[in-house]
Amino acid sequence: MELQGKNILVTGGAGFIGSNLVDRLIEEKPNSLIVVDSFFLGSEENLAEAKSLYPDLKIYRVNAANLGVMLQIAKMEKIDVLFDMATVPLPTSLTFPTWTIENNVGLVTTSCELVRQGYVGTLLYCSSSEALGSALYAPMDEDHPLNPRTPYAASKTAGEHIVKSYLRTYGIDMVIVRPFNNFGPRQNKGSYAGVIPIIINRIQQGIPIEIFGDGEQSRDFIFVKSTAEAMVRIIKNEETRGRTVNVASGKETTINNLVDLIARVMGKPDFPRYHSDPRPGEVLRLCGSAKLLKQLTGYEVKSIDPDTLAETIDWYIKHE
Repeated sequence: MELQGKNILVTGGAGFIGSNLVDRLIEEKPNSLIVVDSFFLGSEENLAEAKSLYPDLKIYRVNAANLGVMLQIAKMEKIDVLFDMATVPLPTSLTFPTWTIENNVGLVTTSCELVRQGYVGTLLYCSSSEALGSALYAPMDEDHPLNPRTPYAASKTAGEHIVKSYLRTYGIDMVIVRPFNNFGPRQNKGSYAGVIPIIINRIQQGIPIEIFGDGEQSRDFIFVKSTAEAMVRIIKNEETRGRTVNVASGKETTINNLVDLIARVMGKPDFPRYHSDPRPGEVLRLCGSAKLLKQLTGYEVKSIDPDTLAETIDWYIKHE
């Protein structure tokens, strides 16, 4: 499946992963490229580069869970491929669980309806490794049991089941992509920031780094631009249809080691840190299997290293 000449819609396209995906999709020379985003966490700034490279980029500032509005957009734009990247993130779910679940379930159901009703050709649903919970074995392949530990994780688990139910009931053309722990430029640095932006910000501000629990919980960190590349390769390969594909590096990094690495790259290896109580619903171990991704696409995702971390740190320093 080629994306050149296609009409492509990215929900959540002004967000962290979504905007990096939009940048990558421009390289495919689509006929039209449309972003739908509520701008809850997304920003116009994230799309500045895309708009300079692709002046015809269309942006709709609406909640992609609104079926009526999304039907109108899909009818007008005649969408061939929908990348469903929109989500309310994990940190928000710890404070607003009901709102998170309702929105995330609404987002994926609306996307499935657009395909079912014939207004979208193919759906790529972006799930999350959080749906798997803590590793029962590692590396965690696509058949690892789903064991969500937070409301956010439960909503992404529900999303996977909803997409699969539409596949079985209506035969929609779909693939589920399950990314592990993304980092890189444009990751939210505000109220619902991820761990890497928080650590960078604390070092910049001279504030000791807080580590929840013993810091030995591990993550499979993957560079966001590499995730975008993997998603494009997955959607172009029709052998992925009807399947769930991990986007992972197969390497795990503990939070303690992550803090050490960031501090070293920022030239402050002895930066102070302290431990506090574990967070509720904390996943203790994540390490994904990249075997199926490589088998289907031949692609290997970039993990965290001094180069990708330096690029990330530089972006935050420039945008502080």
